[in-house]
Amino acid sequence: MNPLIELKNITFTAHKKTILDIQEFQIYDGEFLGIMGPNGAGKSTLLKLLAFLDQQTSGDILFRGQNIPKGNAPLDLRRKFSIALQQSLLLDGTVFHNIAIGLTLRKIPKSVIKEKVAHWMELFGISHLAKKNALYLSGGEAQRVNLARAMIVEPEILFLDEPFSALDFPTKIKLMEDFKGIIEKAQTTAVFVSHDLMEINYLTNRLAIIVNGEVKQSGSTPRILEHPNSSTQSFLNEWKKFYPLAR
Repeated sequence: MNPLIELKNITFTAHKKTILDIQEFQIYDGEFLGIMGPNGAGKSTLLKLLAFLDQQTSGDILFRGQNIPKGNAPLDLRRKFSIALQQSLLLDGTVFHNIAIGLTLRKIPKSVIKEKVAHWMELFGISHLAKKNALYLSGGEAQRVNLARAMIVEPEILFLDEPFSALDFPTKIKLMEDFKGIIEKAQTTAVFVSHDLMEINYLTNRLAIIVNGEVKQSGSTPRILEHPNSSTQSFLNEWKKFYPLAR
């Protein structure tokens, strides 16, 4: 299977410090890839490179086999991606207009926008919030709007940077359950950065563990959690004290 995105000999340096040093890394169509590692390992930096939100110091990034010039990803390519962050960063306006913003910028006809927004609000259980100002939502409501806004543009890849981490436990569990069903039905490729093993274990089918800017192990999520290598065992064992690994 050919990768959707491929990294080759990637380095990222900031303030004379090497943040990432990755010889090879792939994302494949239809997978839900988790990226996990200690604080400061380079997880979010890797996500930004994959989404062309930042540029590598050296090395190549390929999309469907085509080498993308460093710092010059075309708009039509960047529009194939969508991202949801820990902070929802909603605009001062109604929930409807927040969810519609990506389609509005793409100059989609208003009738189509109305139909699509209604569809995604229903999927995320927020139809009743359509006319509410997005700045006055609860944390869980705001994150549902954030995810609906990211999904409505039907991205080829959805990038997620800890979107559940700030939520209280019951709110997190319900949103994760709903989101898993939504993304599986949409068959959207997803790349998910998290510091939480429970989230990784529940949502992802492939996992990459980064330590000190290097990918130390990658493969199916159950296999890595059950059989960590010597480079990842210490990190994962700390989590296993608190979370059972039953899927």
